[in-house]
Formats: sequence, C-alpha cells, structure tokens
Amino acid sequence: MTTTAVSRGRYRFSHVARMEWIKLRSLRSTWWVLAVTVAGAVGIAVAVGVNTKDAAADLTNNALAGISLGLLLIGVLGVLVMTGEYSSGMIRATLAAIPDRPLVLAAKAAVFGAVALAVGEAAAFIAFFAGGAALPGGIPGPALGQPGVLRAVMLGGAGFCLVGLIGLGLGAIIRHTPAAIAVLVGGVYVLAQFVAVLTHSLMAYLPIAIVANSLTVVKPMAEDQGVFLSPWAGLGMLCLYAAVTLGIGGWLLARRDA
Repeated sequence: MTTTAVSRGRYRFSHVARMEWIKLRSLRSTWWVLAVTVAGAVGIAVAVGVNTKDAAADLTNNALAGISLGLLLIGVLGVLVMTGEYSSGMIRATLAAIPDRPLVLAAKAAVFGAVALAVGEAAAFIAFFAGGAALPGGIPGPALGQPGVLRAVMLGGAGFCLVGLIGLGLGAIIRHTPAAIAVLVGGVYVLAQFVAVLTHSLMAYLPIAIVANSLTVVKPMAEDQGVFLSPWAGLGMLCLYAAVTLGIGGWLLARRDA
C-alpha cells in the first residue's frame, strides 16, 4: 500500500490536526512564549493603570495596551510553528506521511489558531481586570457590562489569533525563520512607525494600528488622532490579511519542494 493511499484512507483532517497538536504542545518554547505573552500583557496593563490620571480616558483601551507586545510574540511563534519544521528537516517526514499539503497547513492553522485565540482571550480578560484593579483611588474601573467594553476585550483577544495566523502564513511563504520574522516585525511594527510619520491615511490599515485603535477602542478617537476603522471593519481587515498570507502559503507549499 502506497503512502498516498494510506493518507487518503486514514489521515483525515482530525488525524492531521491531532498530529499538529502533539507537535505544538511538545515544544517547551511554545509554553514559554505563551506564558510571557500573558505576563507581558498583564504587566503593562498594571503599569498603565497605576499611572492613569485622567478618569475620562478610554480606560479599557489603556488596560489592553499590553496586547501590542503579545502580538509580536504570538506572531513570532506562528512563524516558528511553520519554519521550525523546515529548519529541523521534519517537514519532509510530515509531507511524506501526508501528501495533501494544503491539508497540513490547514491543520496547523486550525490548531495554532485555536491555541492563540484561547491564550489571547485569557490575556485580554486578565489584563482588563488587572488594569482596572490597578487604577488609583477615585478613578472607577471599567466594567464588562458597559457599552462596547466586552466587545473591545474579546476582539483584542481575537487579534492575538489573527496576527499569529499571519505569522504562520509568512512562515509558509518564506520558510526561513530569520527572514520571516524580519518581514513580520517590519510589516507589523517598523512600517507602522514610518507610516505614522508620513501619512495617517494608511495607518488605519496596519495590523498593529487596527488592534490598538479599532478593536480595543470603546470611546471614539479624537479627530486630531486620525481616522481609524470601526471595530468590525478592523476585524475584517485582519481576517483578510490572515486569509491572504495563509492562502499564498498554502499555494506555494503545494508547488515547491520540501
């Protein structure tokens, strides 16, 4: 019986996803990165809360400020989930056992996306409550029942998942860890700094600005701060970025040698 026949008869999506889960959870670096992601988001939320002076500020957005650090870490982890197999040579064994290459990437995206979403939501909710508890006396913390607050926290957590999937897609496209990380950091962070200096019209469409100024915002931004996407439009744009990078990555994975 050939490998292809075995894979078609035995390895369905659930089987491949289970294999990817075993790979992901067996790496110690996975849990370290996820732990630092949550700790960083909470630590920054507490620091921002302690130093808050204006009770009229968007306190929810302030509490979720640490998400920016988490986006970088989860994006890098997404890159490593894909490029790690290339650097170790494991990708050859994976594709020999499962010739359906788009299925492999789909399983990786589903497993890693689910983990990133769970960790992102945990980080967002813990940071929200920690940031509110750290506010000085006299400044009431935001509550999930207030208009837009629950949406901001949940979409902030979803941002982790989507940026992580963008990193995974870049890993599939580039296949080289340092280069993929450089593109991720350059596109998410460095490019944002240049665009902020040159023009505000494009800033609204950059991933880091979408999370910070669209997904996690409760109060409308002042006009002098620029015009940004609405929360749901921002979420749609991030989904589009993730879908495009994963789509290109899957297309290239199916056509290139391992």
